[in-house]
Formats: sequence, structure tokens, C-alpha cells
Amino acid sequence: MNQSTQKTRSTRDRILDSAYRLFKSRGIAQVGVDAIVADSGCAKASLYNNFASKEDLAIAFLERREALWTRDWLEKEVRQRTADPRERLLGIFDLFDEWFHRKNFEGCSFINVLLESEFNSPIHRAATRHLDNIQAVIRGFAIDAGLDDSGSFAQAWHILMKGSIVAACEGNRNAAKIAQRTGVALLETWPRLAQPQKRGSVAQDA
Repeated sequence: MNQSTQKTRSTRDRILDSAYRLFKSRGIAQVGVDAIVADSGCAKASLYNNFASKEDLAIAFLERREALWTRDWLEKEVRQRTADPRERLLGIFDLFDEWFHRKNFEGCSFINVLLESEFNSPIHRAATRHLDNIQAVIRGFAIDAGLDDSGSFAQAWHILMKGSIVAACEGNRNAAKIAQRTGVALLETWPRLAQPQKRGSVAQDA
């Protein structure tokens, strides 16, 4: 790797680091390009050399948010805490409870983007894709738990998750535990497959 490539990459990373902090704490709509430039210490021209627009930068932020929040925190932490698929589903709300009680709780970036952005805009579609990926994680846990119609279950469980986040943003920091109790009832009544489904057949489960 030559010095020019290394410099370009580090500049891009600094810009994205600043955008990540600011977008996460304030929301994308409330943060202008000038604030990102000032925080990163990079020239505005450097920002536009690396990102065609603020929207492109915001989409890159969502991609990083998915890697750090969905994969490295939510999915990884739930898997590490228990091997039981049912407990993994319920464990999501234990993680949420810890998250909701943090002093710097900022809500869900993906939901915030949906509320801030124009319907079907590129950034709106990007946020929707990332939320769909969260739902896919839930669906995988549902398959492992032997639940019937894992797609419908994942939709219902994801609604509980998103609802608890919104309630926490409204000030109810116990929302995760309330949602978890509802989740227990849902698991107790949800039909189970006579023969557990394998992960490889997830796409065939309507």
C-alpha cells in the first residue's frame, strides 16, 4: 500500500469516525457537513472526495452501525451468554435493559433514520435493509428454537423489540422487561415444528 492510499484511507476513516459519533448522538438530520468537517479536522473537499454527499456518508454510518451494533453487540453478545435458542431470544431484552439504562442511551439509529428521512429515499431504504437484517437474526434464533413459521415469528418479535426502544426513548427505561414478559407469553403459545428446521432451509420458510 503506497503512502497516498494510506493517507486517503485514514482521512476517510477520520471522517466516518466523526460522522458516527455525531449521527449516533444527535441524529443525521441535526448534523451538518460543517460539523463533521470541524470534528474530523479534515477539509470539506476531503469529505466530498471520499463521500459523494452527506447521504452517502450517512449510508456508510448505517453500515458501520450494523457491524458494531447488530453483529458485534446484539448477535454476538446474545450468542455468548447462552446456547439455548429460546433464551437467546429472551436474552435480547436483557441486553436492551442494560442499554436502556445507560446514561448515553441514544435510541436506535435505524428507527431514527426512518423517522427523519423521506420515504423510499436511498437512506430510508438503507435503514430498512439494516432493520431487515436484524429481523433475519431473530428468524435464525426462531429456527434454532424449532418454532413454526419463523418468518411471522421474527416479525412479531421484531415489533416487540422496536416497540420497547420507542418506549425507552419516551422515558420508560423498564420497557425491555415489559417486552420480555410479553415475549415469554408469545413463546409459550407459538406453534412448534414437529421436526426442527435446519438453518439452510430458512429461505423456504414462508
